[in-house]
Amino acid sequence: MIANIPNLLKKCAAACLIAAFSRLSAAAAFPADLFGYRQAAQTGIDRFPQWIQVLERHLLEDRPDGDCTETRFNRCHLQAWQAFLESIRDLPRERQLEAVNRYANHKTYILDIDNYGIEDYWADAREFHDNGGDCEDYAITKLFSLRWLGFPMQQVRVVVLQDTNLRIPHAILAVADGDDIRILDNQIEEVVSHRQIVHYAPVYSINEQGWWIHLPR
Repeated sequence: MIANIPNLLKKCAAACLIAAFSRLSAAAAFPADLFGYRQAAQTGIDRFPQWIQVLERHLLEDRPDGDCTETRFNRCHLQAWQAFLESIRDLPRERQLEAVNRYANHKTYILDIDNYGIEDYWADAREFHDNGGDCEDYAITKLFSLRWLGFPMQQVRVVVLQDTNLRIPHAILAVADGDDIRILDNQIEEVVSHRQIVHYAPVYSINEQGWWIHLPR
């Protein structure tokens, strides 16, 4: 568990992540018209401590380890996730997106307040496989799945948005595909083009390289 890792290692991991983020530039490979909105690149990804922390935990925790005979979930059970990813590694890109979306969407939806006792918590893959999660947790595990499959991370973003139909905040994963953007959504089994969705108003998007505000044209 992360609590058993020396504080120095955790501090170094955080420092290295933030330093790496500061050196990376805005991704040109991602179309600038997500859901018909324009985007504006921002600086200072460290203002998103939940995101920094989930990336740290992913590096430290989302690795197979432990005894798979235990009934309680542990890191060894992540082997099932990685076996799934290996089983689709040679599929065409679109089929990989569809498989990753379906795989994550079968997990249990549960609010952060019920899982962790707080209103907002961004879970890593181990926590999501153990506890289920809410919309951003689906998106994060899908991002880490595509990371394992070798997708360029400048083409992948978690998007926090407003669902104008339900009038609630929501989060999805967006993946650049040429001049299109494919949407992986825990509310939709299919992977669809962002042009097919008219009721999402993006607020901001984020990945390992930076973050962007989205504004109406």
